[in-house]
Amino acid sequence: MKAAQIVAPQTIELVEAPRPDPQEAGPDHVLVRVELGTLCGSDLPFFQREFPSYPLPPGLSLHECVGTVVASTSPRFREGDRVLAFPLKQWGLGEYFLASAHATAPLPEFEPLEVILLAQPLGTIIWAFRKLGNLLHAHTVVLGQGPMGLLLDHFLSNLGAKTVIGLDLLDYRLEIAREKMRATHTVNVTREDPVEAVRELTGGEMADLVVEAVGHNLETLNTCIDLVRPGGTILAFGVPDEEIYPLRFKELFYRNLTLVCSVTPEAAKDYPLAMDMIMQGRIEVRPLLTHRLPWTQAQRAFEMFLHKQDGVLKVVLDFAAG
Repeated sequence: MKAAQIVAPQTIELVEAPRPDPQEAGPDHVLVRVELGTLCGSDLPFFQREFPSYPLPPGLSLHECVGTVVASTSPRFREGDRVLAFPLKQWGLGEYFLASAHATAPLPEFEPLEVILLAQPLGTIIWAFRKLGNLLHAHTVVLGQGPMGLLLDHFLSNLGAKTVIGLDLLDYRLEIAREKMRATHTVNVTREDPVEAVRELTGGEMADLVVEAVGHNLETLNTCIDLVRPGGTILAFGVPDEEIYPLRFKELFYRNLTLVCSVTPEAAKDYPLAMDMIMQGRIEVRPLLTHRLPWTQAQRAFEMFLHKQDGVLKVVLDFAAG
């Protein structure tokens, strides 16, 4: 099969790679022929950072994927089933990938396919909010207005938050947050002090909940501490890069703050609910779908996504094209 492979920092080549075998993976696995995928911020470090040796494994990195089962060792899935699945080890950037049946969900009949594909990132948000309490009347802040931050805005609005304040560096993202994704307020942190802005917007109370949706950054969790009220909650949603973070733990402790971490949804529950919410119009994901390219142009897609070119939010990779 053909796969994309990172052969040097920020360099992708198309290569021939062995097609995975679900029999070798053991029971409860599926082999999926990819139809569409979308890039996520957690894919970028593999492209952007420098690793001790290259090339990286073929197919790394893509994990927001939909496709058709072509072989299965799971009683839950059979050949021909269309599924949303999380590839093993994020090795989804090829014509086929293996997935655990526990990280796979059946696709409903719904078009366009790229819209229902966003049930994968939405499912991670549902999983995170299953850990939180009532948010009616809450002052909330979402740090980072990339695709995940924008989905978080909409979700918080649905849950009855009194204020949904989006923070970001880029005006085009903040505009979408206000006009399309139900943020009540936005702050460009290059022009305004986010602490003072949140203080003013909350009448001095500060936020009941602050969501860190930037990831790959050593400073943003400490910024969340600055934005949250005593006794409030910080949701660490963005993916970390480092093993150890310089967190102001003493302040976290003495202000009685709650730190909630969240990653990897429960596929059997969270993906189907996310699909229902999208199909029933309870959450709008189409504003996030800004670009579509043949998957063979993965180099261009990653460059566009990394450098935030042309108003990019989500880049859809089409495996039927190219």
